[in-house]
Amino acid sequence: MVENKVDQVTEALQKTQINGNGNDKAVTDVTAQTEKEDVTNGNADHEDEDGDEDGEEEGGEASADKKKKKKKKNKKKKKGNKQTEPPTVPVSKLFANQIYPEGQLEEYRDENNWRTTNEEKRYIERQEHDNYNDLRRAAEVHREVRAYARKAIKPGMSMIEIADLIENGTRTLIEENGFDSGIGFPTGLSLNHCAAHYTPNAGDKTVLAYDDVLKIDIGTHVKGRICDSAFTLTFNPKYDRLLEAVKEATNAGIKEVGIDVRVSDIGAAVHEVYDSYDIELDGKTYDIKPIRNLTGHTIEPYRIHAGKSVPIIRDSGDDSKLEEGEQLAVETFCSTGRGYVIEQGECSHYAKVYDGGFVPLRLPKAKSLLATINKHFGTLPWCKRYLDRTGEEKYAMALKNLVDNGVVQAYPPLCDTKGSFTAQMEHTILLRPTVKEVVSRGDDY
Repeated sequence: MVENKVDQVTEALQKTQINGNGNDKAVTDVTAQTEKEDVTNGNADHEDEDGDEDGEEEGGEASADKKKKKKKKNKKKKKGNKQTEPPTVPVSKLFANQIYPEGQLEEYRDENNWRTTNEEKRYIERQEHDNYNDLRRAAEVHREVRAYARKAIKPGMSMIEIADLIENGTRTLIEENGFDSGIGFPTGLSLNHCAAHYTPNAGDKTVLAYDDVLKIDIGTHVKGRICDSAFTLTFNPKYDRLLEAVKEATNAGIKEVGIDVRVSDIGAAVHEVYDSYDIELDGKTYDIKPIRNLTGHTIEPYRIHAGKSVPIIRDSGDDSKLEEGEQLAVETFCSTGRGYVIEQGECSHYAKVYDGGFVPLRLPKAKSLLATINKHFGTLPWCKRYLDRTGEEKYAMALKNLVDNGVVQAYPPLCDTKGSFTAQMEHTILLRPTVKEVVSRGDDY
């Protein structure tokens, strides 16, 4: 088609030169017809790309107009590729090809170094590309949501305001859609001596203070591939030593992770770092201890706590080995208290028992509530605020009935001694056949 148009213009130019009368009407008519055909056939973008060349034939004024149009178009395109603040652009709109960035890659060491270039292992990875890409999409949402949260969260905000800020951002960026994509678990907002499993219930009046130590644990998922990552936020610099300890210990654990590595070795590496840290608070020095009854964990599709635990202390006695293809969360906690947590306070976190069999329920409201849980959450964890969003009301007795019958597991807040301070950091890791990928790694931590 392009060749035919060129021939028409060339023929018109030759006629003009033979006539010698300077009348270029024939050229103009043919060129106009050519442009019209280009637009009709969807070639308008091609013309814009070649605007400079066409402008030389049609005159400087036309060329200038086309350059202006081209600049406007590019500006509009660039604007669409940027995230807003607060974040409102789904990550699928930021990555037009739907290929999401890898996390931090670390080659396997020692006897597993051969995996890096092994063709068979590379082939296995290619078969898993879609699953990896789903997890990376969840991780990208996590990075963008937490980046804004770190800027926006300030003393004086209520816990419910903070939870809404994080969760509404997640729902928007991940394009929440039933079990295809959404929140992986309730946003953890544990304060001070509370280390984990606290999120506000409706009516909670707790307000963040300048001297608080806030653990922010965020979960995102795409098709059940959960990105689980957490960090600790403080405003008073007196806690800097605590933050340094939890970051260093978590990174030591991540460094130790690998295929065929015993989880007890990971715990020993984490514990060794914590042994070297203490902190002075208000004139008194405290040892920074790992919380010995909290661990990391493996992750499976739609199952946040899968079969294996990843200890954060030495001499755990767990000689389980990590395996190729596993996904895990290296999650370390430390405390200025006794380094041991107990269940304490009003429960907010729940999850349906993953491998629970059929249980006959006599209470009609319990049956109805279970149907709501199956419809909206499946085996993903949830909290009372999420039940409220489904329209459920007056469900306290029915929920207790489900817990008592072993259908639903309650996860109350986990707290150290009152007056102590706890910190947390966590990353999701994928043990790919050829390389270790810290999927949730970002510029922040």
